[in-house]
Amino acid sequence: MSDVFTSKPFSETVPDEAATTNYASVATTFRRASVSPYLNYDSRYLQTQPEFIFPEGANKQRGRFELAFSQIGTSVMVGGGIGGMAGIYNGFKVTTVLEQKGKLRRTQLINHIMKQGSGTANTLGTLAVLYSACGVLLQFVRGQDDHINTLIAGSATGLLYKSTAGMRRCAYGGAVGLGISSLYCLYLLAQENSTSSRVKFL
Repeated sequence: MSDVFTSKPFSETVPDEAATTNYASVATTFRRASVSPYLNYDSRYLQTQPEFIFPEGANKQRGRFELAFSQIGTSVMVGGGIGGMAGIYNGFKVTTVLEQKGKLRRTQLINHIMKQGSGTANTLGTLAVLYSACGVLLQFVRGQDDHINTLIAGSATGLLYKSTAGMRRCAYGGAVGLGISSLYCLYLLAQENSTSSRVKFL
């Protein structure tokens, strides 16, 4: 490698016709790299450490307790949105049948939106709280977080939510919770398999 090449900064290093093949390949590599035009260094040499620092032995994924807050908030907002849309539909339907117009119709629409939106938001928020509490408790008792916790937490959520409606409805709620959690686990397993197969292929 010539002294001309070593004296030039990385950002100005480009292969010329008089250089050898080895010189040209090295210069092309530096030219394609992400180089800072201000500090004149190759940023690849600084990417030797991980992006995030974790305590030794700590899990790199968030646990159920950390995810519980976002799950509960998301469930409440989604429930409010779904309930609000249903309230708009029912409000238009009722006010059309009653032939209400003007301010009275607007008031009735707002009432339907607020009532149905808050009801659906409370329902989904309650389910999210029950599911998160069961998941966190299972993770603490069993000492691990896996798909078994998800299945048990989903079934327990359905059982607890319908526990005051009789044994038959309680069993029906547990079956629905088990079915939804099973579908969620199957989705996670399919994602894990696709990711692992993609990594093997690469």
